[in-house]
Amino acid sequence: MTTVHPRRPARRYGPDGDPAVAGTDALLQSLSRREPVPVADDVVRLLSALIEDVDHDLAAGQCLSSVSITPSA
Repeated sequence: MTTVHPRRPARRYGPDGDPAVAGTDALLQSLSRREPVPVADDVVRLLSALIEDVDHDLAAGQCLSSVSITPSA
């Protein structure tokens, strides 16, 4: 469950209101289209490597297992 600090308003930023959100959205869209992205962050490197791994497995005809990288509660 997500909680909000009672004295802090909920974030209401979108791509129009926060340049960081717009940059993140653009980066994720580029990754989803398999376009090259500048690798300046470990998270971007990890996402790129995971995408390459999945694409490689699909091209090789390997079956993908259903594995979640998020912890279950």
